[in-house]
Amino acid sequence: MNRRHFLQTSASAALTSCSTFSAPDALIIDTHQHLWDRHIISPPWIKGAPEVLRHDFVTADYVKATAGLNVKAIYMEVDVAPSDHIKEADGIVQQCRAGNTPTIAATIGGRPASAEFQKYVTRYAGNGIVKGLRQVLHGDSTPPGFCLSKDFVSGVQTLGRHGLNFELTMRPTELKDGVKLIKQCPDTPFVLDHCGNGDPKAFNSKLGPGLKRSCTADEWKRGIDAVAAQPGVMCKISGIVAFVPPGKWRAEDLAPVVNHCLDSFGPDRVFFGGDWPVCLLGSPVRGWVDALKQIVSSRPASEQRKLWSGNAIRFYGLKV
Repeated sequence: MNRRHFLQTSASAALTSCSTFSAPDALIIDTHQHLWDRHIISPPWIKGAPEVLRHDFVTADYVKATAGLNVKAIYMEVDVAPSDHIKEADGIVQQCRAGNTPTIAATIGGRPASAEFQKYVTRYAGNGIVKGLRQVLHGDSTPPGFCLSKDFVSGVQTLGRHGLNFELTMRPTELKDGVKLIKQCPDTPFVLDHCGNGDPKAFNSKLGPGLKRSCTADEWKRGIDAVAAQPGVMCKISGIVAFVPPGKWRAEDLAPVVNHCLDSFGPDRVFFGGDWPVCLLGSPVRGWVDALKQIVSSRPASEQRKLWSGNAIRFYGLKV
């Protein structure tokens, strides 16, 4: 049995027991937490980012932003310059080992097509903290089809051999390229980030014009369904609140994207991501949490617990 199939079928009965999620102390695993201190590492994209993101965002800020929630977090790489990958990864590993912050694991950055990738992966594989790796695929440096190059595919296969997953963050118009990559890497677990970059504005034009990487609602749905058809691939319910104008949206505006992902992937293959602080483009993280609670409130309590914590604990092998 390969690792992806094992992860799909080994849910713990204790995590899927039926109880009401809305209890104040209910555990949340935030699978998508960003942190950056520009005095240590300054991601190159920040200079051109919206003003709300042109600040330092450190653990103390995250603790304040999630006050009142029982949350543990998985750090998500912040697209630093390749020369800073080791500094970023070493720093977050050290923080997780210290055990004095909400951050308990990490998805690090890297370049699968790099000639040094095998050596880089070996540095972190098996340390119990690094769970996977991501390279952002919707930037200008990654044209359509980039993820299907021979060296890139080989690098993603390397991750699987070391027991690590690959997180797909890509243009919604290229989700079928993601499917082709997944099929070529059967032993590598995959996570689709940010609902496949589904844009709520594609479902409601009153929210404003879509972003460049957006696509029609039907095109996005077909892409999501194609990814969901691949066994064991997980979908991160995250990111979409960054697409909507702050103060001008309601939970029902996000619901079409969320519900299609939940229905396509099923209750055992989805988990929550806060995407803080990028979520501030549309809402504080508490606003996103509250909206998602509202969207899923009619679903069985056992499925809600899987979304908020159970599936992430299982997939990432967390100890909480």
